[in-house]
Amino acid sequence: MTSRTPGADARTTTVGGSGAPGGSTRQHHGNRHGRSEQARRAVIEAADDLLAEKGFAGVTMEGIAARAGVAKQTVYRWWSTKTDVLMDAFLEDAAEDLTVPDSGDLARDLRDYLRRLAYFLAKSDSGAVFRALIAQAQHDPAFGRDFRAGWLDAQRRRDRLALERAIADGRLPADLDTAGEADRLVGPLYYRVLVTDEPIDAPYTDALVEAFLDHHARPATP
Repeated sequence: MTSRTPGADARTTTVGGSGAPGGSTRQHHGNRHGRSEQARRAVIEAADDLLAEKGFAGVTMEGIAARAGVAKQTVYRWWSTKTDVLMDAFLEDAAEDLTVPDSGDLARDLRDYLRRLAYFLAKSDSGAVFRALIAQAQHDPAFGRDFRAGWLDAQRRRDRLALERAIADGRLPADLDTAGEADRLVGPLYYRVLVTDEPIDAPYTDALVEAFLDHHARPATP
């Protein structure tokens, strides 16, 4: 992809890298399905780049193959449609870029995570893919079900993780509704990205964290 989360190491031609600060570069040496990992990565990145340049309507399987430098039949052997390619690209980027920090400081970890998520959704090429896939899901119910199954379960686990860690070591109440509170923390980000197109800067995400901590993690003032 052409833009990554701030502080990320640039991705090389044949290896995948973490887009989140502090991430590590991962070497690939093929996979159990027998795909050429180098060619697969080239296809994934070509699809991302074309969507960022041309928009969803401008991406074609032929264009992806040409940009990746592989035969069209190679792309079709692995994916049926351009939407399938883009979904795989997005899910891989989310897993790499949205790592959940674990500094032991709940406030710091929540601020860090919400800033990463805001950048990922609003400013990165991955966010452009996400918005295109969400739009496609409105027109294709079967794809929508697949996308939500592939995205929401994993993403909601990431959204809850810092809260669950804090409950485990006594920094948050044991009966905290982690699913509901995670939705309250991240929901405003999606609303701004998908509905209002308002900016999601650090003061905005930090204020969400402060409101959560004031309610759940700090003793009331006598």
